[in-house]
Amino acid sequence: MQYNFDEIIDRSTSHSVKLNKLKTVFGRDDLIPLWVADMDFLSPPAITEALIERTRHGIFGYTVPYDGYFLSIINWLKDRHSYEVYRNEITFVPGVVKGFAFAIDAFTKKNDKIIIQPPVYHPFRIVPEALERRVVNNPLLLENGKYSIDFEGLKGIIAENDCKMLILCNPHNPVGRVWNEDELIQLAEICYDNNILVVSDEIHSDLTLPGFRHRPFATVSEKAKENSITLMAPSKTFNIAGIVSSFAVIHNPEIRKLYLNYLAPRELDQATIYALAATEAAYNYGEEWLDQALAYIQKNIDFVENYLKEYIPQINAVKSEATFLVWLDCRALNLTQQELVDLFVNKAKLALNDGTVFGKEGEGFMRLNVGTPLSNIEKALDNLRKALNS
Repeated sequence: MQYNFDEIIDRSTSHSVKLNKLKTVFGRDDLIPLWVADMDFLSPPAITEALIERTRHGIFGYTVPYDGYFLSIINWLKDRHSYEVYRNEITFVPGVVKGFAFAIDAFTKKNDKIIIQPPVYHPFRIVPEALERRVVNNPLLLENGKYSIDFEGLKGIIAENDCKMLILCNPHNPVGRVWNEDELIQLAEICYDNNILVVSDEIHSDLTLPGFRHRPFATVSEKAKENSITLMAPSKTFNIAGIVSSFAVIHNPEIRKLYLNYLAPRELDQATIYALAATEAAYNYGEEWLDQALAYIQKNIDFVENYLKEYIPQINAVKSEATFLVWLDCRALNLTQQELVDLFVNKAKLALNDGTVFGKEGEGFMRLNVGTPLSNIEKALDNLRKALNS
């Protein structure tokens, strides 16, 4: 089946955050919305059909996860990522951000130190701080247009601080890196040897672009497997974030017991009916749709890169290895961050994420969501070119 990713879908009546919060966040609502990390594509028909079929039953009482749900996850991870997991190692969690918030509660206490690697998805900082933990930054290195982990910096931080946890973004949002096996092995060694639990956010794991392969953190070594919590979901992959369908994979029985002992009394491991149905349908029948979506996203990224080189050479798109998010390096414009945001919002009429949301390391950058019909990207870049020319 061929899917039409060029189709413009009206989201104005669907209570979309991407549209409904424009005025609140940007001060105006006449913007092309290219910020919130969901896509403007219809989800796979199999998911819609599964939800409709379940709805037709008409009774929506208490429901337990069932064999088909677990098998869909197990088979997907094995086939897509060569990642072998077992049913007892999987638990539902009501969102990846909530998943690492629960881990912070379960494995650390007030004032404990948690390592993050900015520029990074902003809840990595916001959530620990809100839970009264102390965030320790191990900023990524940017050399020759490519980001990498600062391992020497990490060792220095650990030598000077009693850190309890590292929250890993794998693949990394917003910079689009797919961490390779050697990088993950080295990270696993350092954290294991220093008794630092790794919580690996792998929500973008299925969105690696052509030519790149995701490596689940827990698969790279025994130390990684025994000292980690992996958080995954079909939500970003199949554009079903509003259904809330995340899950955790934990191999170490002691870590799993402590995590489940936190979740179970609070009923945080109780999946909704629609999360179960959508996950099963996505993983069993969504692969063809995903492969076509990734090809389309790559086409959009290629368009952005080529357009910028030809018409706006002062802005460079950092090479994306995964996700539908493009990290724009705008430092050559020589604008303050306030001026940069003003350029995008008030002059080009575009809603992108301000790079400093992801940490001070994001100064001079903007994050662009290309999970949208190409016509939207074309219009957005034309607006930006005209704004700069004027």
